[in-house]
Amino acid sequence: MDKWIGKVAVVTGASFGIGEAICRKLVKNGMIVVGFARKEYRLQELKNELKDNFHYVKVDLCSEQNILDAFGWVKNTFKSVDVLINNAGVLKLTDVLGDTNDWKIMFDTNVLSLHICCREAIKIMKENEIKEGHILNVNSIFGHYVMSGLKDFSVYGSTKFSVTALTEYLREFMTMENLPIRVTSISPGFVNTKMTSKFNLDKVEDNETLQTIDIAEAMLYALSAPKRVNVAEITLRPLVDKMAHIVNSS
Repeated sequence: MDKWIGKVAVVTGASFGIGEAICRKLVKNGMIVVGFARKEYRLQELKNELKDNFHYVKVDLCSEQNILDAFGWVKNTFKSVDVLINNAGVLKLTDVLGDTNDWKIMFDTNVLSLHICCREAIKIMKENEIKEGHILNVNSIFGHYVMSGLKDFSVYGSTKFSVTALTEYLREFMTMENLPIRVTSISPGFVNTKMTSKFNLDKVEDNETLQTIDIAEAMLYALSAPKRVNVAEITLRPLVDKMAHIVNSS
């Protein structure tokens, strides 16, 4: 990770869970980290703890103007973006007969905001003619498999399939444009986070869920690979995978 010391990373969904764990790891490894999230009080708590190498912008990722303003602040303040980690995500338990507003929130957050963040980060990377950049998208195993037997995950899964497609096309675009920007998809199984707290995790064994630190460590692995290596996809699953049982019994 020495090559990233002093470089700028933007992390979306930085206030809790996976995003918070990623911010801690990147700051510990010498990066300047800018967290995007809505809950300013949590971002301020992180700022108080992580000190000078952590900064934040309050951002509603469902608002394109919020995203544009946030990247404008990063550009004006630090001149560059070297790493983008699209971590923000929303899970609404709904199916194809569900509520349109739930669908819209998921697609706006999980898909559209990710597209916009990629666009704005790449613009800054190109303007600065960076020698090495990296975009990492927090995906899901739901972006690769239709998980049969699970209730109310069809629309969430559809958003994550979109993330898989975007990541692949984005990697191809980097090649066609001859840009030194690597693109990685991180696809976890069931992670013990605030987003999954709606399930009865107090009855779940430790080896039946992933922890946020596991995803943060996977990020570091992808970032620390030699420049010639693009770690295209990392899939993580709990040692004992009982996702369907956990979800359906909640």
